[in-house]
Amino acid sequence: YTFFKARGFEIGKSICDDEGLELARDIMAAADEKNVKFLIPVDTLASYEFDNDSQIETYNMDEIPSDKMGMDIGSKTIELYTEELKRAKTVVWNGPMGVFEIPNFARGTKAIAECLSELTDAKTIIGGGDSAAAVIQFGLAGKMTHISTGGGASLEFLEGKELPGIACLEDK
Repeated sequence: YTFFKARGFEIGKSICDDEGLELARDIMAAADEKNVKFLIPVDTLASYEFDNDSQIETYNMDEIPSDKMGMDIGSKTIELYTEELKRAKTVVWNGPMGVFEIPNFARGTKAIAECLSELTDAKTIIGGGDSAAAVIQFGLAGKMTHISTGGGASLEFLEGKELPGIACLEDK
């Protein structure tokens, strides 16, 4: 929802990293400048609270009511993402699509996990405790190429940053 807000959209009570708004804008601008496809959700499931029994409605990304919070990606986003993923040769997934621990908000995360599990010609790397927990919860862990619980460290490794735990081993 940080990217939604960075685009100037109402995000209601959705979780947002306000300190990351400028970075989100910079990332989207860099993608535009380099003609790189950068996907963010086009719709979202929103609710009043973190409760499986709360009322859920789907909204376009620019229509989230001010008194609700986004809880999961919507069906249009699931379709958009899965179609894009089917063409991928390598996928690094860091972070679930929604509040997958609550069944009514798990649909997006489960759909993406299932899509990844069916990519027989692609490398699927799951980075992060929540993403790893999700694929395990859905019984799909055995169908992924690699699962790491070190999400932040995985991303830093891909950035080329030095990881202290690895650096000290290389010194020996």
